[in-house]
Amino acid sequence: MPPSPASGPAAGRARRSIALVGTLTALVMAGATALPSPALAEPREEANGPERNETAAGPEALSMTAATAAASATGVDPSAAYPRRTELPVPPENPDDRSIRLGLTAYHDIAPALNDLQETSDRVSVEIVGESVEGRDLYLVTLTEPETRAEAGHQRRMRELIEEDPERAARDSTLPERYKTPVHVNANIHGDEWEGTDASLRIIEELATAEDEWTEELLGSSRLYFTVTANPDGRVAGTRVNSAGFDLNRDFVTVSQPETAAIRQVMIDTQPLVMVDQHGYVNGTLIEPTTPPHGQNYEYDLFIANTYANGLAMEQAVLDLGYTAEDDGVLPPQIPFRDWKDGWDDWPPIFTPMYAPYQGAVASATVEFPLRVNRADYDLPVEELHRRTAINTDISAATIEATLEFASEHREKLIGDQIEVFRRGSAGEEQVVPPEGWVPGFGPEDVYTTDFPRAYVIPAGEEQRSAPAAARLVDTLVAHDVRVNRAEEAFELDGTSYPAGSYLVDMHQSKRGMANVLLEDGRDISDDVEAMYDISGWSHGRLWGATVTATESTPPDGAPVDIATPTGAVEGEGDWVLRLDDAADVAALHDLIEAGAEPAWADRGSVLISADHADAVAEVADRRGAVFTTVDRAAEGPVVGGVRLAAAAAADEVLTLGELGFDVETVSTAVLDDGFDWSGIDVLYVSSGLVYDDLGERARADLDAFLERGGVVARGSAGARFNAQAGLLDATRREGRSDANGVVRVEDGDGALAGTGGYGFVYSPGWFTDLGPEVTVEQTYADGDPLVAGHWRPDADGAGGRDEAAGRPSVVGGVSERGAAVVLFGTEPLFRNHPKGSFGQVAQAVHWSAISGGNA
Repeated sequence: MPPSPASGPAAGRARRSIALVGTLTALVMAGATALPSPALAEPREEANGPERNETAAGPEALSMTAATAAASATGVDPSAAYPRRTELPVPPENPDDRSIRLGLTAYHDIAPALNDLQETSDRVSVEIVGESVEGRDLYLVTLTEPETRAEAGHQRRMRELIEEDPERAARDSTLPERYKTPVHVNANIHGDEWEGTDASLRIIEELATAEDEWTEELLGSSRLYFTVTANPDGRVAGTRVNSAGFDLNRDFVTVSQPETAAIRQVMIDTQPLVMVDQHGYVNGTLIEPTTPPHGQNYEYDLFIANTYANGLAMEQAVLDLGYTAEDDGVLPPQIPFRDWKDGWDDWPPIFTPMYAPYQGAVASATVEFPLRVNRADYDLPVEELHRRTAINTDISAATIEATLEFASEHREKLIGDQIEVFRRGSAGEEQVVPPEGWVPGFGPEDVYTTDFPRAYVIPAGEEQRSAPAAARLVDTLVAHDVRVNRAEEAFELDGTSYPAGSYLVDMHQSKRGMANVLLEDGRDISDDVEAMYDISGWSHGRLWGATVTATESTPPDGAPVDIATPTGAVEGEGDWVLRLDDAADVAALHDLIEAGAEPAWADRGSVLISADHADAVAEVADRRGAVFTTVDRAAEGPVVGGVRLAAAAAADEVLTLGELGFDVETVSTAVLDDGFDWSGIDVLYVSSGLVYDDLGERARADLDAFLERGGVVARGSAGARFNAQAGLLDATRREGRSDANGVVRVEDGDGALAGTGGYGFVYSPGWFTDLGPEVTVEQTYADGDPLVAGHWRPDADGAGGRDEAAGRPSVVGGVSERGAAVVLFGTEPLFRNHPKGSFGQVAQAVHWSAISGGNA
């Protein structure tokens, strides 16, 4: 994670002294209270920076698509014996690895070190669980005493029993003695936060060779899992993001990247009780648990007791190292739950430790070691860098050791609490709201709960707007280990009839929190807290393009789903219409173009395909899952062809545009000034990295020539600025507070584009006023209160609230006097590859702008 939150430190939490840590740990585990006393450290106020990537992406952003991400995750063999000796391929030596200057382990040295440990210790097993975008292996190291295949199978059956029949597991009094408790340590998910890898390697080596009684007991009763570097491409390059430009610690519910898919599968396969994620840099060392708001789908009474107790233990371990502000520049640790009011929350499940509880972790934390060595500090003298990384590695290792001790000492309670989480889900019980003082400092401000529906229905057939969207959503739920059934017969719920083949998510299941956090609308928390660390709204149920209905009625039985039913269909004979609602529809369109089918634009986001191309239509429907319906071809529209995009855009947008099948070339102000060939470009996409007024005379003249014939699609403040400076559409952008974000209701306009099913996503939301006669409203925010879920407050002066956005245009388009056909987005239709129900709308905008205006 980045440094401390944008809001900075705030008072208002109960504060306690470190002298009470040992006592408090025991009290916390018992659910008792303690008197407050002053904290030792105040968190530093450091800039968090925009979480929306506003830096233009380079060409590497297209190196892998989300469609291939999950396929690269191999997971963990559930029944193989330990040790599992894998001869790891050794990468070629890379002298440019940014770890080297810091005195830390280069990526190419990790495999040899792990190979050596596997040879010398039967406690060490290594598996390759996936690959990075650039093809680097992702290693999972398991530390445990040897197990025969029969013993490993017995462990697997106990793990499955805990999830699949938690009530029976709770009755098995011998299970805690027999079950090896799983603990997961994740390191280096941000590539330029290095030291967690070196600390993990240190701990692995120590435990592999130690002969003391405690180590033997720990490894005899536990499996310790280390993902030693979750972002090897970023580690080598010294970048926070992976080589596709994605912050992997924002990707856990979308899973657009192969590294995230691999870590998700590790969590599902190992079902950790405790998880700790190693980051930098916050001085003093930041140790979770977090401030409000807390994830409302957690069994938070169990989670906070365990996570806070482990946080206190980690804090004490760091203090025991003896580093001081005077001698070392190291401030005492800080625990946001205890020391801050808000600004570092566990609300969204996009972070690794915030996702882990939905896979069974009952204690899960981020640790931020203190001394910065990345970005500008990377250029400090080598001696100072080595001093800092040595301290950071010590602190990271201390928090890992403390976590292992905590998991060992409290293993029976942790196992019982994981069983209880799953039991409540299976039984459909309400969440437990603990009393005030449940742990020291717990109060009404910490209570966030939800009402779980009895089930969700994802209709099949004509009941849904987009069959491909429903299939993708179901496959995603299954990939997150959510149980989905398919109705074998038609049924009725709450007075609505559903066809056979509809999907059912029965919320009486162990991982109901996982199911609900993906499918529910979410919650408007604008009045609950002043500041949020990252996004406040997300919803696969509203943003992914499928129809999702919650019900309080008991769902019918159905067949378990491993993979969604194919959705491709060609209805009737004659000419066909294809609505570009979904990414699958867009991919189908591009396949048809490549096959020479010459689709014709039909307005409202649709294309017409002649019956002459019946074979191509049938093949594409089967391959892409698109649905073609018959239509009376009364009028001919312009032919839709392949589009080549120049994109000055963030990495998530560039990757998504590539996934949609567009030929994308990244550009920026600098690229255009260096000389750019516009001859093959059809549309310019602008959202970051390109400022019209900053262009040199020649570059501006070349761009102006393009704007007489080409299309423009623009998003956000950078896109609106480009529109104004280039003199395109007569439209003024207004905007909400820069951190406002969430799921919003939208309504279709009167232009050429189809809608998005009534929902969109915003981050720094924008809307348009003072529209010229050439401008058409393509979409508006809903009247009343458009916010469904998220955090959207007005600015300090009262301006920029959602009441100002209500009913206002959120997307506009038109043909400019220059000749360019332009679409301006005030929403975030491609944000982090997540709001998939909006992808089709962006593709519509690209194609419409390419065939309209000066080059029509």
